[in-house]
Amino acid sequence: MRYLKWQFKFETHNFYKYLVIVFYLSLIFSTLQNMSDENKNKYATILTQSISYLENRGYKNIKANLKGYTTPKSYAKVGSDITITPDIVAEKEGRKHYFELSLKSKKTNLLKSKWLFLNTLTALKSHRFRIITTRGHFQFTHNILEDIHLNNKKLIIV
Repeated sequence: MRYLKWQFKFETHNFYKYLVIVFYLSLIFSTLQNMSDENKNKYATILTQSISYLENRGYKNIKANLKGYTTPKSYAKVGSDITITPDIVAEKEGRKHYFELSLKSKKTNLLKSKWLFLNTLTALKSHRFRIITTRGHFQFTHNILEDIHLNNKKLIIV
């Protein structure tokens, strides 16, 4: 009987974690669909620079939202058309790392929700979550991280 009570508590604990993930999924919409062509080209350039930076640092099995690379796994909310795809997923020393590009955007709430979701997901699965930014976007990224209380995240500047 005691085992069943412990098992129920464990399942309830996981339920709350998944509830948080579903909440974050409900807040996020696709930001790339509304980008202009100029922003998409800038995004693709920075994404390519980030991938080459990660390859030089020893990351293997790199997946990215870019032509020539396999697309990372997307997470979708059941009953909705909301999907989240990390910008880059790579492995190093047997551990999976999720990377997000941080560029200035007017849709900060969507960006915050996506980062919180990916941070929660990686913590749940014992993976790593890092944010990549460039010069000119550092202060914007730092302010967003302070707003969502992720001050402990070290930024990668490409």
